[in-house]
Amino acid sequence: MKHKTWFIAAAIVIALVLALAWAFAPRPVEVELAPVTQGRFETTIDEDGKTRLADRYVVSAPLAGRLARIGLKEGDSVAAEAPLATLTPVLPAMLDERSLREQAARVDAAQDNVQRAATRIARAQVSLEQAKNEARRSEQLAQQGFIAPTKLDNDRLNTLAAEREVESAAAERRIAAHDLEQARAALGAVRQPAGTTGQRGFAVRAPVTGRVLRVLQASEAVVALGTPLIELGDTSRLEVVAELLTTDALAAKPGSRVIIERWGGPANLEGRVRSVEPAAFTKVSALGVEEQRVRVLIDITSPQAQWQALGDGYRVGVRIVTLAEDKALQVPVSAVFPLPGDAAGSDASGNANSGSAPRFAVFVVDGGRAKQVSVLLAARNGSAAWVKSGLATGQQVIVYPPAAVRDGVRVAARKV
Repeated sequence: MKHKTWFIAAAIVIALVLALAWAFAPRPVEVELAPVTQGRFETTIDEDGKTRLADRYVVSAPLAGRLARIGLKEGDSVAAEAPLATLTPVLPAMLDERSLREQAARVDAAQDNVQRAATRIARAQVSLEQAKNEARRSEQLAQQGFIAPTKLDNDRLNTLAAEREVESAAAERRIAAHDLEQARAALGAVRQPAGTTGQRGFAVRAPVTGRVLRVLQASEAVVALGTPLIELGDTSRLEVVAELLTTDALAAKPGSRVIIERWGGPANLEGRVRSVEPAAFTKVSALGVEEQRVRVLIDITSPQAQWQALGDGYRVGVRIVTLAEDKALQVPVSAVFPLPGDAAGSDASGNANSGSAPRFAVFVVDGGRAKQVSVLLAARNGSAAWVKSGLATGQQVIVYPPAAVRDGVRVAARKV
């Protein structure tokens, strides 16, 4: 009986020791894991923008006279050469000679504009041929594997931009020809005797097919030469204007892909940076900080049927792609942390300088334990980091590693 009591007491003591050992034994640290993946990686510049018409046309009075009331309203569609307003010339005798000279000068200026527009068309056609030749060479080299696909895409986009430039130049020549015709008609009206010009009206016609944006002079009145009457625009030719910081604008090169979002439609639109204006301006931010910004002009490349509801001055969000890689090894950016004691700095995109030691690390799960691995980063964006070396596809990394995680510490995946 006495031996039995000792056995029971020893068993109880052993059980207590085991229970205490289990209670005070270190537990695996619960962590959130994410896999190392390979896919498309992009860095973007995110900014707000607004739409605007690529071309606006303010139709003004080609001669002094009495303007009949304009019946057009904002939003009305007009065809090219459609009458917009009617002017009845009113020419005092003492101003006849001066009016003739003014109209003759307008005719000469309109002729010069036609010649300048023709020169621009020729220059744009040469640029288009150069872009087509470059695109053909890139297609041949891409088929042989000598150039990257992004180079071919850029050459194709340059070809589209050159075609747009030819179309714009042709439209400019049509406008110049219209202005010349209107100037000659106005000169003919001024040259007629006063008794006849007072009985017939002069029709002011639309230079392009578009919509009425504003009626600047709706009521009947006597207007002077050059008085603005109607503002027209082609709403099918919209562009997006984004005001970027000058430091960001250097990376937004012409031809860069743009994702247009938050415009009110069901899907994002595609765009392309056409140009960056050369002059910057000072703008005060919401925090009262003076910033140097520059306007970036973006063409919408998506089919017009997708964005035909957009109008002039609409607010949109733009993401300008500054770097793209199709097969980039990447991890969540929250898994990357700087190496302790590393004195080297890093740039805004997280690029690693060649020849320098790796400046970043991640925790990889290996056999149930955390293992610190140094990595070399190519770039980072808001959600992912592009890893050039140090990791392999399929490995599990710790996201937002807690302070308890150290090299060699046991870890376990947190259950959601």
